[in-house]
Amino acid sequence: MLPQRRLSFARFTAAAVAAGLSAVAHAGPLGPTPESKAAAEAATPCFYINQWEGWKAPNDHTLYLGVNFKEVYEVQLGGRSSLLQDPDARIVSLTQGPDTVCHAIDLELAVVTPPGIRAPLIATHLRKLTPQEVAAIPPKDRPF
Repeated sequence: MLPQRRLSFARFTAAAVAAGLSAVAHAGPLGPTPESKAAAEAATPCFYINQWEGWKAPNDHTLYLGVNFKEVYEVQLGGRSSLLQDPDARIVSLTQGPDTVCHAIDLELAVVTPPGIRAPLIATHLRKLTPQEVAAIPPKDRPF
C-alpha cells in the first residue's frame, strides 16, 4: 500500500490531468476558426508594395502612404527625421523579401535627399485610415 502522502499526490495529479482534459474538451477545435481568421484579416488589411502610389509627411515622425489612389495608411516612425520635411526628399522601399505589407515590420524604408543623403526610417506602427480619417487630412498632407 502507498504511504498517505504519495496517495494524496497521486489523487492531486489525477485530478489535475482530468481538469486539463476537461478544459481542452470544452475549448473547441484547435486553431482559429474561419470566422476569427476573417475578422483578423479585416483588422490588419494588407497591400502590395507595388500598390504604393505616393506619400506625405505631416511631421518629422509620421508618414501617410497612398495606396491605389484611394486608401491611406499611417506609418508612425520610431524616431524623428528632419529630412522628411525637405521638398526634394524621396522615400524609397528597401524591401527585399515578400512584397506584402501587413505590419510595420514589413516596411523597410529610407528617406533620400539631394545630394544623396540617405537615412533609414524605422516603422513602428502601421494602420489603414478610415474614409472619415482620410477626409480629415488637410489637403497639403494628403499622399495623392
